[in-house]
Amino acid sequence: QVQLAESGGGLVQAGGSLRLSCAASGGTVSSYTMAWFRQAPGNERRFVAASKWSDGSTDYTDSVKGRFTVSRDNTKNTVYLQMNSLKPEDTAVYYCAGSIRRSLGFYRQPGYFGSWGQGTQVTVSS
Repeated sequence: QVQLAESGGGLVQAGGSLRLSCAASGGTVSSYTMAWFRQAPGNERRFVAASKWSDGSTDYTDSVKGRFTVSRDNTKNTVYLQMNSLKPEDTAVYYCAGSIRRSLGFYRQPGYFGSWGQGTQVTVSS
């Protein structure tokens, strides 16, 4: 399984931007469906965005559509999450995830993914 390491989290005011990075090793991201999840205290880990292995198409949870963008740079073997117009409710630990599965039926579920990063904290102040 690919190993993943997130970076780029931090403290930002509402309306600000952050870019998270997910560096992969031991595998090439172009072969994986890559996703971002987030987990706020007391909550379950929830889907944020995904980039599918098959054609690179993307998908987002409704609350981040138009504000977040997931992308990948295959030359750097890295996946990004650009977060704009951040809101206090975006505060969470953000996790990068990767799956080698070829079926795309359940990529919004954490169980679909076999590789996870350690997480990076994003805090948005009001």
